[in-house]
Amino acid sequence: MTRIPDMMQAVVCHGPGDYRLETRPVRQPGPGEVLVKVIAAGICAGDVKCFQGTPMFWGDANRKAYAETDVIPGHEFVGRVVALGEGAGALHGLALGDVAVSEQIVPCGECRFCREGNYWMCQPHDLYGFHRITQGSWAEYMIYPAKSRNYRLPDGMNPRHGVFVEPLGCSIHAVNRGNIGFNDTVVISGCGALGLGMVAAARMKNPARLIALDLNPHRLKLAKRCGADMVMNPAEMDVVQAIRDLTDGYGCDVYIEATGAGKSVEQGLLAIRKLGTFVEFSVFKDPVTVDWTIIGDSKELNIHGAHLSPNTYPHAIRMIAEGRLPMEDILTHTLPLARFREGIDIAADGRSSLKVILEPEGAA
Repeated sequence: MTRIPDMMQAVVCHGPGDYRLETRPVRQPGPGEVLVKVIAAGICAGDVKCFQGTPMFWGDANRKAYAETDVIPGHEFVGRVVALGEGAGALHGLALGDVAVSEQIVPCGECRFCREGNYWMCQPHDLYGFHRITQGSWAEYMIYPAKSRNYRLPDGMNPRHGVFVEPLGCSIHAVNRGNIGFNDTVVISGCGALGLGMVAAARMKNPARLIALDLNPHRLKLAKRCGADMVMNPAEMDVVQAIRDLTDGYGCDVYIEATGAGKSVEQGLLAIRKLGTFVEFSVFKDPVTVDWTIIGDSKELNIHGAHLSPNTYPHAIRMIAEGRLPMEDILTHTLPLARFREGIDIAADGRSSLKVILEPEGAA
């Protein structure tokens, strides 16, 4: 068994733009808790926007800050179990040496949403990497709390690929929110890591036509490999007209927005048919303004949000284990923990990256 050190390296958030690599104690697991050695941790677009000080995380005149300081960031991760608190093995179905992931939210189990079964909307909303009570994965070790929802990865699955379970779970939930039918024309706008996951998940719904949009030709090639029937580049063509032409002038049945760009929202409202379903997934840096008349009086659209990944982790694990996504092409950049700032910059730029991951020294 690997010796567990007393101290570890960890990235710590002290506020927007102020993340530091520090030496922190390795906390021993209490009752029901699991200590894992981090194998890999992802840098999410949300992590980038939190670092940049986006109001969604740090508040503004209309909302309180969600993010806290003195927190280790990171909610995309996979780890190997190295210690179990009292009763934790039976509680979570885990044993020493298992490779395991944990859903990004640790629900309280007591609020209105948790009591009604909607745990992913838990009122305290303790996500790994944003609250002190749920320290994240940009570290050598981390704790899965007693109330966490944990999953063992199957034997034979590349442990490193487990870092993509959380993003893919979010993608699956967004696709589920689209209520895709067999005769539908479905458009996925944005082929970043999450958008590619949506393409793969939507393919499994077997719609009549699956279209992927992106400004990056390489991402569009990957979208084809993930199951898109057609790909379009808005920089090279009028995609709204193209979608109408393909659908006898009606427009697409389902439009899933995964770019985080306001222009994509407007594009979707124009491309979608009357009574269509628009799914908004992205985190936007700035407020987005659109003509709400299209939503109401013009088209009577169904507008659905998509938050986190409720009840999708087993499906995400299966999709990755079955090789339904080109994982080595999606995990584009791997950096040591000490180069976290470089990783944030690469993820923020986005031109050469899909999923940037951090690997602590000696991770295995």
